[in-house]
Formats: sequence, C-alpha cells, structure tokens
Amino acid sequence: MGFDTILQHEVLTKFAYPFLLVFFILFAVLEKTKLFGEDKKQLNALISFVIGLIFVSAFNPKLIVADLILFLTIAIVIVFIILLLWGFVNGGKAEISSGVKKVAAVVIVIAVIIAVLVASNVDLGGIFDFLFKSGWSSDFWTNAIFVVVIAVALALVLKKTKD
Repeated sequence: MGFDTILQHEVLTKFAYPFLLVFFILFAVLEKTKLFGEDKKQLNALISFVIGLIFVSAFNPKLIVADLILFLTIAIVIVFIILLLWGFVNGGKAEISSGVKKVAAVVIVIAVIIAVLVASNVDLGGIFDFLFKSGWSSDFWTNAIFVVVIAVALALVLKKTKD
C-alpha cells in the first residue's frame, strides 16, 4: 500500500494515532476525576497505557472512533463557521439566549446519536423506511408537526403575557 507522507504510514494510522488518542483522553479523564486518588499519575498512566493497547488490538472500536473523529472535525469546522457568522451578525458580542442554548444542545445530542449510529454501521434505512414510508407515517408526521406548531405558538403567547 502506497502512502504520500510518513504521517500517513499504516503503522501510524492503524496503531499509533488510535493508541495515543485513547491513552491521552483516558489519562486526562483519570487525572481530572482523581478516580484512584491524588498524585497517582503513574497508576493513571499505566491504566491508560493498558486500555490503549487493548483498544488498539480490537478492530471494530478503532473504526467507530475513526468515524467519530471525522465527524468531530467536520462539526468543529461547522461550529467555527457558525460562530464566525454569529460574530458578524452580533457585532462581536457572543451573548446567546438560554432558548438558543437549549436548541443547540438538542441539535448536538441528535447529531451525536446519528453519528454514533452511522459510525457503528447501524442500518438506518430500515428505521427511515419504518418512520417515513409506512402507510401510517404521513398522517402521523402531519399531526406531529401540527401539534409542535401549536405548542410553540402557545409557548410564545404565554411567555409574552407573563412579561
């Protein structure tokens, strides 16, 4: 198998990078949580090392993590662009209302769930067909959207009357 640079060599991409990623993340979590006590850097490092080696020896988890890392890098770029545009619109002020934070949190949770399902090779076609191509689905989604629109309208009206 040919490679363009030394950083794309198979030993690095299939062993070193996944090992280092798991090792450093696990070590940081163990240090931050102090799971094994204060000043236990050597124990945390040893446990991280062993778990990193176990992780690298397994094939499927490496593929899932690789797919999630690709998702993460794309998500970081998207968030950067959103924040850049938000800064242009708000004149540099990064004040975000609590409602926008809640919506962003819901979107992030849904995106992560979808990314994990896609990275795990879960057949989403069957779920999609069940939800959107069944005989009952058009009526259900029409009513669900109608209920959501009414709930949002009521929430906005009730919020304005309280103010």
